[in-house]
Formats: sequence, structure tokens, C-alpha cells
Amino acid sequence: MVVAGKIFKFSEPLSVAEIASRLEGYHTEEPYEEGDYNFTLVTEVVGLLPKEDMLRGIYSHDYVIHVFHRGKVAPLPRTVEAVFSFAQQEGTTFLTVMEKKRLANFMANKLSEILFEKVGGVVEARIPPETLREFHLRNPEDTKITFFDNVDIPNVNKLSLYGPDLINASLFEDYCKHGDLWYVVARAKKYGYVVGVTRDASVTIFNLTEKEAYLEYVTKEVYPLILS
Repeated sequence: MVVAGKIFKFSEPLSVAEIASRLEGYHTEEPYEEGDYNFTLVTEVVGLLPKEDMLRGIYSHDYVIHVFHRGKVAPLPRTVEAVFSFAQQEGTTFLTVMEKKRLANFMANKLSEILFEKVGGVVEARIPPETLREFHLRNPEDTKITFFDNVDIPNVNKLSLYGPDLINASLFEDYCKHGDLWYVVARAKKYGYVVGVTRDASVTIFNLTEKEAYLEYVTKEVYPLILS
């Protein structure tokens, strides 16, 4: 019951209609040969669904892993698929990839290459430490975990606090003076979700299985944090 994803934004303007036009029908094939093994690795964009100022779809990518079998190491093709969503708010185009951070970064770069013919057209979205602090202060009694980085104490790289009583912990204010808030895990009262948010806009909802509900939450609650 966990849905993870990461939010990116465009560094160059591009309308949703243009995005749809460039992604529609995208399909590439790459031959792979290793010894007696021959595969065709496919990368494609499927299931495009435009909706008002949004565009959703699935990015599908084949890759090869190596497995040990009966005394030999053999290549094995695998496919990874991720739901993505483009949306526009206040003149900013967002991309949300519903995968863990490393894979979401990879797919964001690949989508950038398709859309802009280069890496860098899609970049990381950032939430300022002050804004993340405000996110915590909306429901301080429901914040369970906080992490801090950029700590100015010598030989201390990161600080963290865990527990149900962070609202009463003077250490939280002390840590804010010595570092930047990097990660917050809190319960969103309006939705009942337990949500983890980082400054680089990685968002994990720990008690959710529906990807549609995940996209609704980040659209209404996280995009405004990035725009603030």
C-alpha cells in the first residue's frame, strides 16, 4: 500500500498539445545480442490520455539483466512501465513520474530527450526549506518524521527527529537553526494519507494504492508548494 513518485518541471515552455503531438506513437526498437541470445528491446509511450490541461500515459522500457542459471550467467530481458502525468499550473509545466526516485529520474531524462531532443528540458522541481517547514506547520501534531541537511555543526551531516510528539519538541526549532528541512512525513488530515515529501519533490503516500488518487493529491497539494 505505497505509491511513490517524483515531480519535475520544464525548463522550456511547451504546451500540452505539443507534448501530446511529440509523444504520440513514440516507439523504438534496439537489437541486443549476447552469445546465443538475441532480443529486441522496445521503448515506447502508450495509453496517452489528454484531459483539460493534463496529459497522462505510460512509459514502457525494456532492459537486460543477468541471472545465474545452472552454472552459467545468462541475459534476461525485462520491461519496466511507469505512469506519467504532465500538467500545467500558473505557467509552469509539471511532469510527475510514478516510480521510485532513481527510476523516475531516468524516465524524466528519457522523456526530455523525446520532447526536446536533449537532456535538460525536464529538470528537477524544488521545494524551498521554508515552504517545507510551512507544510509541517499546517499539521504539526501529525508530523512523525523530519530530516535536516546542510547542517552547520562540524562533522554532522544530517539530523533527524522521529516520534508522535514533534510538535512539543524544542529540538525541532533548534535543528531548524542549524540545518535545512529536507524530508517530512506527516498525515494529511484532509485526505487521511500518510505522506512523505522531500525538497527535490519526491512524494510517497504510504497508505494508498490508487495512482489516480496519488495524482489528484500531488496536483492539489504539492504543485502549489513548488510554485510558492
